[in-house]
Order: sequence, then C-alpha cells, then structure tokens
Amino acid sequence: MAVSVQQFIKLANFYNQTAMLMSAICVQKGGIALENYVGRFWGADVLEYVVEYGRRLIAQEKNLSPEIVALVNRFAAQFERVRDLVTPTQKPIYEMTLEEFEKIMNI
Repeated sequence: MAVSVQQFIKLANFYNQTAMLMSAICVQKGGIALENYVGRFWGADVLEYVVEYGRRLIAQEKNLSPEIVALVNRFAAQFERVRDLVTPTQKPIYEMTLEEFEKIMNI
C-alpha cells in the first residue's frame, strides 16, 4: 500500500469510529470502564498502526499540511498512554510482509 494522505485520513477515521464503537460497547455492557474492556488491546494495536503510518507519511511528504502533522502528533500522544497494551511480537505488524502476517495469523 502506497503511503498517502488520503489513506492516512481513512485510517484515522477508522480508528476514531473504532474508539467510538468500543465506548458504546462499554456503555451497553453496563457502563464498564474502558480500561476493563477486553477490546482495548485491539484498539491499541490499531492506534499503533495509524501512528506509524502517519510517521512514515510525515517522513515521505515534503509539503504536508499542518493539520495532518497535528493529527499524527495527537495520535502519537494518545498511543503513548496505551503503549503497554499493544500485542507483543517479534516484529511490529507494520514492518511485516504479507506472508509473515499470514503466518502469524495462521491464515
């Protein structure tokens, strides 16, 4: 996948919708705290991917809008708070080839 601003915006929207859905699930399950929701690990993995994609976009694009840079920085700050929830692997998912990812996921 080529790194582009449009793809980053799609990923950012996906993460925002995921966070909203996770909050709604917590409310539906009786108002449990987000820290106690089992899906928080998956949310942290998604956020890690979005942050790394944004970092690569900043490194690649020369005339990137300040709004996109601010968004990447906001996601990075948010990720720092949940860094310990990320699924541990030998290699981060964003550095894996498709074959490596399929092997790990047993696809």
